[in-house]
Amino acid sequence: MPAGAKLFIALGAVLGACGVVLGAFGAHALKTRLVADQLGLWNTATQYLFWHALGVLAVGLACIALPDSAWLRAAGVAFATGILLFSGSLYLLALGAPKGIGAITPFGGLAFIAGWVALALAALRA
Repeated sequence: MPAGAKLFIALGAVLGACGVVLGAFGAHALKTRLVADQLGLWNTATQYLFWHALGVLAVGLACIALPDSAWLRAAGVAFATGILLFSGSLYLLALGAPKGIGAITPFGGLAFIAGWVALALAALRA
């Protein structure tokens, strides 16, 4: 299996596991400690984490067929960056971080969009 495929499949699986852990943590440990708006942020962060963990996994699987695709690598990196910036900033906000952290969130959203566009370009150029 190509190295890029191994990396993105493993990363997607780890991110998926993180989504389960963080979702369960929010549903059980934080349920009585956070107000509804904070829980909403937590849930949004977890939902986007899961969807884009699947995106990273899809990139890894696509790397098996297209191991030399720079667009696929860009998609995987963009998805992972988006998770860090978007979900990470929402998790921090949910836990009471200063509102200024929210300025990071749109950059994560842009990284998600870039990842999906790069994945489409990888497919079209294959």
